[in-house]
Amino acid sequence: MTAPRTEHLVLPGVLTEQQARATVAGLLAVQRADGAIPWFRGHHLDPWDHTEAAMALDAAGAHEAAARAYEWLARHQLPDGSWYAAYADGEAEEPTDLGRESNFTAYVAVGVWHHYLATGDDAFLDRMWPVVVAAVEHVLALQQPGGQIGWKREADGTAVTDALLTGSSSIHQALRCALAIAEQREEPQPDWELATGLLAHAIRRHPERFLDKNRYSMDWYYPVLGGAVTGAEAKARIDEGWDRFVVPKLGVRCVVPNPWVTGGESCELALTLWVMGESDRALEILQSVQHLRDAQSGLYWTGYVFEDEAIWPRELTTWTAGSLLLAVAALGGDEPTCAVFSGSRLPAGLDPPECC
Repeated sequence: MTAPRTEHLVLPGVLTEQQARATVAGLLAVQRADGAIPWFRGHHLDPWDHTEAAMALDAAGAHEAAARAYEWLARHQLPDGSWYAAYADGEAEEPTDLGRESNFTAYVAVGVWHHYLATGDDAFLDRMWPVVVAAVEHVLALQQPGGQIGWKREADGTAVTDALLTGSSSIHQALRCALAIAEQREEPQPDWELATGLLAHAIRRHPERFLDKNRYSMDWYYPVLGGAVTGAEAKARIDEGWDRFVVPKLGVRCVVPNPWVTGGESCELALTLWVMGESDRALEILQSVQHLRDAQSGLYWTGYVFEDEAIWPRELTTWTAGSLLLAVAALGGDEPTCAVFSGSRLPAGLDPPECC
């Protein structure tokens, strides 16, 4: 097995090389032999966070472990192209939430493209292409006439047509990654291109098409992180919400006005800032959440209630560590991670006319 490489994950005030190695080891210790990566052992696995943790492993050079995570998804994809929203400790035979969330399903495309860029493994891409196609088709069946993507299907198959801005923004990135895979395979997907353009337009110009969740920090930064909002609009959006969500030297609130900062949202904001070319602010955010690091495991607590000076919940989550490693990898110039989040290896020019 290839040993993880961590020299590019060294970042002043965030990770030393020894700490980076410990964090990667912490993720590997949680991963099951069959490839599943639950939040932590004894808790559940959801497909989105499972994929994010796999991407972090690839960013650290643990490619075999990441491949096992994607193989777990391939083996347990449902006949309609989706996955259940949650599985007890990553046990495929024990789903605990039979809903099938659209952004959870779409995100496999991001992970597959990231793994391919990290490894150049054409055989892997061949194996995962049918998985990506089925996932994308499942998701696009939930797209509404206004471009937004319905949130999920219930256990009985009923479509929930209400759309979430964060979820749709994540899907926007996933569709672009799926199109990049299609281009690499020389299998054009014009319907996907049209759907992606309509989705981007809805995100940028029609907030009324999404449920109002503007108390959540993810709805603030995800349109930028997912690549739908760029340039001056991205800067204006982030600057407008900065004082609402950012708690200096502690991190990013999950939801306003709760006095709770969370590591995952903080690291994703740092990645968003890097995407915008604001690496200095990104570094400051990553430095601000090091109070969440558990020295023994190398993992990170989910959040901190600053009014009570309390770690809460008492969970060391793989997705929190994964989001931190991906943000650090981007700042450190890891080419696959940079390419996936900057959009440099993703298709452009997919937008519909502004009259829509």
